[in-house]
Amino acid sequence: MPILNWIGKDKIVNHDKDVPFRLMKKNKKYSLGKSENLILEGDNLEALKALMPFYYGKIKCIYIDPPYNTGKEKWVYNDRVNSPKIKEWLGKVVGPESEDLCRHDKWLCMMYPRLKLLRDLLSDDGVIFVSIDDNEHCNLRMIMDDIFGTENFLANISWQGMDTIKNDARYFSSNTEYVVVYAKSIASAKLKGIKKGEKQRSVYKNYDNDPRGPYLLTPLHAKSGSEEGVYNFTFPNNQIWRAPKGTYPRFSKETLVRLVEDGRIYLDPKGKRVPQKKTYLSEVSERMRPWTFWKYEDFGSTRQANAELRAILGRGEFQNPKPSKLIKKIIDLVTDKDDLILDSFAGSGTTGHAVLDLNKEDNGNRKFILVELEKNIAKNVTTKRVKRVTRGYSYKTSKSKVVKVVGLGGGFEYVQLGQPLFDKDGMISEEVKFNDLANYIYFTETHTNLEKNKIKGNYLGDYGSCHYFLLFNGIGKNVLNRKFLKELKGKDGKKIVYADKCLLDKEVLEKYNIVFKQIPYQIKVY
Repeated sequence: MPILNWIGKDKIVNHDKDVPFRLMKKNKKYSLGKSENLILEGDNLEALKALMPFYYGKIKCIYIDPPYNTGKEKWVYNDRVNSPKIKEWLGKVVGPESEDLCRHDKWLCMMYPRLKLLRDLLSDDGVIFVSIDDNEHCNLRMIMDDIFGTENFLANISWQGMDTIKNDARYFSSNTEYVVVYAKSIASAKLKGIKKGEKQRSVYKNYDNDPRGPYLLTPLHAKSGSEEGVYNFTFPNNQIWRAPKGTYPRFSKETLVRLVEDGRIYLDPKGKRVPQKKTYLSEVSERMRPWTFWKYEDFGSTRQANAELRAILGRGEFQNPKPSKLIKKIIDLVTDKDDLILDSFAGSGTTGHAVLDLNKEDNGNRKFILVELEKNIAKNVTTKRVKRVTRGYSYKTSKSKVVKVVGLGGGFEYVQLGQPLFDKDGMISEEVKFNDLANYIYFTETHTNLEKNKIKGNYLGDYGSCHYFLLFNGIGKNVLNRKFLKELKGKDGKKIVYADKCLLDKEVLEKYNIVFKQIPYQIKVY
C-alpha cells in the first residue's frame, strides 16, 4: 500500500503517547445545569488524551470539521495551520526543522496524532465523519487509510454546501465539499440509513383509494429477458397480460394469483396502464441506503448555516459554518438514542445543537462532547449557542418580524483542562486527587473505563482475573502493610496494589498473590 511521507512525520507518528494526561475541572460559571454533556475548553490534542480514562472505546459517532488549510487568516476562526499555538507546538514536537515545513506538512503534523486518539475513543461499532475540501482531501484520505485501515473506508461523500454559483471564481465555481467516512471496524459498523423525506414519500400514491394507504407501482415484467411472454395471464377485469418482447415476467402464475387475491395488483379502470404490483409505504422501511451526493435541499448549505448562526447569536462571526441539518442527519445515520457523539473541532457548536435537536425529535438521550481550543470562541460562541438553543431564543427577520424559537432542553458542563497528572520530573502533581489517579491507573492497566460504583475505599474493581487497589491519600503517605491485608477478604486471583512503599516481605506478597507497584515510578504511561 502506498505510504504518505512528509517532513516531521517521524516526530509525530507516535506523539499521541507523549501527550501528558491532564486533569479536567468543571467551571460552573459557564455550565448549564448538571449534565453528562461536555463543552471542553483547551487544545484538542490534550483534551482527547484527558478524555481517554473516561471515554476510551465509548464514542459511537465522531464528527470533526478541522481547518481546511486554505490560507485564510483574517477571519475569526483561523483556517490555516499557522497560528502561534500551532507554531509553538510544532517547534516543541518537530524541532528546528519545523521552520522548513510547508503548510501541508504542518497540517499533516497537526492532524495525525489527533486522528490516532480519535480512533482510540471510537467504539468498535463507531464511525468517524471528517469534513474537508480540495486543499487537504487527498492527504486526509492517505493518513486515514494509515490510521484506520483501507479496509475500514466507508464513503467519500460530496456535499453541495454552496447553493449559488460563484461568478468571481477563477476557473470553476466549487460548490461541493467532502465528508470522508471511516469505521473503527467495518465488520461491526451499522448504518441505520437516512430517513425518507417528504420528497421520497411523495412517489407513493393511492390511485384506487386502497384502505392500506399509498403504494409504489412496479411493472410485472423485468428487462433483458430472453423468454418474453412465457405465459398469458387474465385478470378479473378480463385484461390479458403478456410480458412485452425482450422482457420476462417477474412472477410465476401462482404468485400472480396470490397477489390478485390480496388486492396487490393495480388495474387501471380505463385500461391505459398495464397491470402493476403494489408495494405499500406502510410495509417498507422508513430509512434508505445513504447515497454519496448530498444536495443542499436535503442537507443544508453554508448560506443557510450562516443565517442560522446569525439568528441564534445575533451575529455571524464564522465563515461558512456547517448547518445543523447536515450534522443532525450524520448523527441520526449511525447513532441510537443513548449513544455518545464527539466533536473535537467544535467551533460554533453546531454538533451540540444537532444532538439536542435530534434528541427532542425522537425523545433520545444522546450525549455530546465538544472540544474547542480558542478560549474566546469556547466561552462566547460555542457555549452561548448551545445555551440559547437549549433555552429558546428569538430573532428578527429582514422584514422586522420577531420569530420565537422554542428551546430544545438539556444542559452541559463546561470543563477546562487543569494541571498534568505528572510534573516535568515525573512526580504526581499536588493537585491530583484519589479519583483522578484511580481513573488513570485503572484505564492504563485494563484499557477500560473505571465505573464509579465499583470503587470501595482503596478497591477499584476487577478485570479478568485481577483485582486492582490504589492506596493514595496525598503524596508520599501511602504504605502497603499488614493492615491492608484485611481488604483482600473474598478476592481470589491476582491483586495489583499501587502505593508509595511496601512493608510486606516477599513471602507475604506471594502468599496473598499481591503485585506491588510503586507510585509514581511504576504507573504506566498511555
